[in-house]
This record gives sequence, C-alpha cells and structure tokens, in this order.
Amino acid sequence: MSAFFTLWRKELTTYFLSPIAYIVMIFFLVVMGVIFSLLVSVLADGSAGVTVMNLLFGSPFFWMTMLVLVPVLTMRLFAEEKKSGTIETLMTAPVSDTAVVLAKFAGALSFYIFMWLPTAFYIFVLWFFSADMLPPDPGPMLGGYLGALLIGMFYLSIGVCSSALTSNQIVSAIITFAVMIVLFLAGLLDYIAHGEWVRQVSAYLSSYSHMLEFSRGMMDSRPIVFYLSGTALLLFATVKIVEARNWK
Repeated sequence: MSAFFTLWRKELTTYFLSPIAYIVMIFFLVVMGVIFSLLVSVLADGSAGVTVMNLLFGSPFFWMTMLVLVPVLTMRLFAEEKKSGTIETLMTAPVSDTAVVLAKFAGALSFYIFMWLPTAFYIFVLWFFSADMLPPDPGPMLGGYLGALLIGMFYLSIGVCSSALTSNQIVSAIITFAVMIVLFLAGLLDYIAHGEWVRQVSAYLSSYSHMLEFSRGMMDSRPIVFYLSGTALLLFATVKIVEARNWK
C-alpha cells in the first residue's frame, strides 16, 4: 500500500510540474466559463423547461472538451516511460504491476477531479447574485458531478489502457480519442436507429443520455454499474498488458 501512495504522489506531482497539464486545465476552465456565461444568458431570458445542471452538462462544448481533455491527460502515463526507458527501472522496483497501473490511474483521476473543483462555485455564484433564483437543488447538483466523475473514470481508464499499448504519446492519444468517439457516437444511435435492440444497446452506452439523467438528479443504478465495471475491466486489461511486456 505504501508503494501505491508513493507512486500516486509521483504521478500527481508530475502533472503539476508539467506545462501541458496547466494548458489543459486553463482550456477546461475557459470552456466551462463560456458554458456558464451562456447558461446565465439563457436563464436571464426566462426560458422555460431548462435547469442549471442540464445546461452545464448537456452542452456540446462540454463533450468536445471531454473528448480532447482525456487523451491529453493520459497519453504520457506509460508511453512516455516506455520511450524514455524509465519503465524498466519502475518495473524492476519492489512494486506490483497492479500498484503501478492503479497509481497512474489514481494520479490522472486526482488531477481530473482537481480541475472540476472550481466549477462547483458556479451554482453558488449564480444563486448569490440572483435574488429571484431558488436555492440550488442538491439532487441535480450531486447527480451531475457524480455523472462527471463516473464518466471521467471510465474515459480515463480507456486512456490508461491505450497508453500501455504503445510507446508513442500521439498514438496513445489517437487510440483513446477514437475509442471515446466511437462510444459517444454509438450512444447517439438511440435517436436515429429503427431497430429496438439497437436503440436499447445505444441507450445503455450513451454517456450523453446518462449525463442528462444524472443532471436531473435521477440515480439509476444501471449506468453506475456500467461505468464502475467498465473502469475495473479496462484497468484489469491494462494490468495484463503490463504483465505481458517484453522486458519482463
């Protein structure tokens, strides 16, 4: 356990020492700030049938940001160490492959959560400066951020697995983006498919639909199980990929 925390601190420190990580964080916060400004404009117009969390998490800008953000955060995790040769030193240390994979995933997830923290103030700022607005409903708020966490975990695990497959960071990012876009587009088949079974599978895979449900405060156990089990499966696959490395 101590080895895991040591590796986790190393990974998290690497993020905060990397200029790319700060560029990604600034990009994320700028996009979320733009979404928030659009949200304020819509609410100021008095549009009916819209909620704060639906506008925040249902925006196409939010999804475009996720599709760019995750590959950049995860592409270096294994690929960079393979290319520089430090992976051999890491793997010959007295630490298990599982601890290495989990520590790298935990480092990426911790930085992902850190980026989200400032956005939690948006709702309270909106509430504070609007005399006519009701207090924020905790259900949609908690649901929206739970959805962002679960989907982020799943997408980050895709990135970790992709990075373990190659020594090229760009290739890792492309693989991650390709898998994410396929999953995202597969979820949109629910709106255009005619076959019932296709629509059911699409609805089960649709991160967009899941996020809208979470942001309404609807806590369905099926997407929760899907994202947790999918994350666990991908991390297990990553461990097996690392165990099968040629230098072992």
